[in-house]
Amino acid sequence: MTDFNTIPAHVWPIGAQRVEGQVQIGGVGLADLAAEYGTPLFVVDEDDFRSRCRAMARAFGGAENVHYASKAFLSMRIAKWVEEEGLNLDVASLGELQVALRAGFPAQRITAHGNNKEEAFLRTIVAEGVGHVVLDSHTELHRLAQVAQELSKEQEVLVRVKPGIEAHTHEFIATSHEDQKFGFSLTSGSAFAAAKAAIELPGLKLVGLHCHVGSQVFDAEGFKLAAQRVLGLQREIHNSLGVDLELLDLGGGYGIAYTEDEQPLDVDAVAQDLLKAVRAEAEELGVAPPRVLVEPGRAIAGPSTVTVYTVGTVKDVHISDTETRRYLAVDGGMSDNIRPALYEAQYDVRAVGRTVEGESVPTRIVGSHCESGDILINDADLPQDIAEGDLVALAATGAYCYAMSSNYNMMTKPAVVSVSGGQAELMLRRQTVEDLIALEAGN
Repeated sequence: MTDFNTIPAHVWPIGAQRVEGQVQIGGVGLADLAAEYGTPLFVVDEDDFRSRCRAMARAFGGAENVHYASKAFLSMRIAKWVEEEGLNLDVASLGELQVALRAGFPAQRITAHGNNKEEAFLRTIVAEGVGHVVLDSHTELHRLAQVAQELSKEQEVLVRVKPGIEAHTHEFIATSHEDQKFGFSLTSGSAFAAAKAAIELPGLKLVGLHCHVGSQVFDAEGFKLAAQRVLGLQREIHNSLGVDLELLDLGGGYGIAYTEDEQPLDVDAVAQDLLKAVRAEAEELGVAPPRVLVEPGRAIAGPSTVTVYTVGTVKDVHISDTETRRYLAVDGGMSDNIRPALYEAQYDVRAVGRTVEGESVPTRIVGSHCESGDILINDADLPQDIAEGDLVALAATGAYCYAMSSNYNMMTKPAVVSVSGGQAELMLRRQTVEDLIALEAGN
C-alpha cells in the first residue's frame, strides 16, 4: 500500500522533501507558498528545470543540439533559463515567438514549427532572423519562399517527414503515422517533392530533415526506426539532387514518470544508442552523418513543477450496496489541467500541508467546474483523514498544464512561482476577473 507521506523522487522535483509534515520544494514550503500566493498554484523548481537542460545537453553532445520545445510551457523567465543554459528554442506560434524575442532570446537560436503558419508568423520569422523553419506543407513552402524574397533574405529550412512509425502512445499525441495533420508523407513521395522544391526555390536553403514520432514515448526503438527511414530520404536527396544535408532533427517525446509505478525513459541510454545508430546507418547508406538535434519539452519542464490545490467539498457517494467513493473537490480542475479529460492522464497526488493518517478509502479528486468530466485523479486510495482546507498537490504538471489552461466557467488562470535556494519569486501573476472583463468591447 502506498505511503502517502513519502515523496517519490523520480516523479517529484529534485530535492522535494517533507519537513515537519510540510512538503518543501527548492527549500520553500508549499503551504507557505499557498498562504502567500493562493491556490491553485504552479510551483516551478528552477534547479530541477536547469538540471534537466544540462542532462539533455550532456546526453546529446552539447547544448546546441538540444531545442527546448516551448509549447510545453513558456514564459519570459523560462526562455531566459533556456538561453542561459545554452539550449536552443522551438516555437509553434507567433505568440510563442514574440514572448521569446521579448525575453531577449537570440532569434538565430530559434526554430519555428506549426502546421498552419500564417503570413504574419512567417514574415516575423524572416524579418527577425529566426534560425530555422520546419516546413509542414507545400502551400507554406511556397508562401515562405515568397516572403523571404520580398525581404531579400535566405531562410534556412527543414522538411518535416512522416516516417510512418506507430508510436506506442495516446492517439492524440502520436505524430509520425500517415493519417494525421503534421508533415510530408515519406511513402507517397511528398517529402522528397518538398525537399526538391525547397532546394530549387529562391529564398530558401534546405539544411536538414525533421521528424517526430510522438509524445510520452517509452519505446526507444521507434526513434531509431524513424531515423533510419528519414536517412533513407537523405540518401535519395543526395543521389538525385546532389545536396548533402547537415541536420537531422528527431524531435522529442521522451516519456516521464507521472505516477509512482512508472519510470522515465533513460535519456542517456537512448541518446547513446540513437547517435550510434545514426552514424552506422549513414555510413551504410553512403551519406555524410548529419548532426542530430532533439526537441525535449515535457522531459525538461514536466517533472520540475507541481500544482497545489485547496480541498473544498468532501462528499461520500454511494456507488452500490457495498461500495462508497469519496469525492474530494479542489479549487481548480480542468481549466488548469485538461490532460486527464483529454488524454486520460494520471498523476501522483500527495497531501502537502501536513502528514496524513488513517485507513485509505477509494477516492476521486475532482475540480470545481460545471462538468462531470472535470476529474483530476479518477481512481485512487487516499487516506481518509484528508479534509476540507487541506492542501494537496499533483506532481509533474510543468508541461501542457498552464500552457493549455483556459478560462472555462470564467475561472482565472493560476499564479506561477519559481523556487530556488529557499527563495520564491513570482513568475506569472494570478489572473483576475478584471483581466477577463477588460477583454469586453464596448462596455
